[in-house]
Amino acid sequence: MYDHIGLRVADLDAATRFYTAVLAPLGYVLCSSGDGYAGFGPKGEPGLWLHLSKGRKADGAHIAFRAGDHDAVKAFHSEGLKSGGRDNGGAGPRRDYSPTYYAAFLIDPDGNNVEAVCV
Repeated sequence: MYDHIGLRVADLDAATRFYTAVLAPLGYVLCSSGDGYAGFGPKGEPGLWLHLSKGRKADGAHIAFRAGDHDAVKAFHSEGLKSGGRDNGGAGPRRDYSPTYYAAFLIDPDGNNVEAVCV
């Protein structure tokens, strides 16, 4: 229910590699990139923007991406670990959120908590 999200990143190349890998299992692609930015989303519809930020460290944000099924959540987590992310909760049910909540969590290269969820 958002139009777009912007994240400040310290290393645009590392962040672009990370988000390319973790978003592919969810059906999202790199739509646009240039000097100091990259945009991801459904083909031709970027909604997540990465902006190179020099000097200022962000406090970190939380973003949850909708996944189509449990396999996509698992692939999100696996690809994230291979692409520079840190584990923040492996793929599995989160019954404390809801009886059907299935998610995985990663910390991206800039300290943001990113999640894939299937309900």
